[in-house]
Amino acid sequence: MADNSSSNAYWKANIRIIQISLVIWALVSFGFGILLRPMLSGIAVGGTDLGFWFAQQGSILVFLALIFFYAWRMNKLDAEHGVEE
Repeated sequence: MADNSSSNAYWKANIRIIQISLVIWALVSFGFGILLRPMLSGIAVGGTDLGFWFAQQGSILVFLALIFFYAWRMNKLDAEHGVEE
């Protein structure tokens, strides 16, 4: 990453991935678990309603999936910009 434009492109892509991940995490944990819970109460998952499931387990599973997605995507982005380990 010798030039400044490559560095700026790398960080712009990195910040974009972080923003998308945070929006997904907020939507799933706060949106589905709290705000949209009454709308999701009619859908049964594992003996309970979907809103409760998102509040208790779904948001944690989505968070873990986002961690693995971020690690995978950053490894790919590092390789594209020549800064891999």
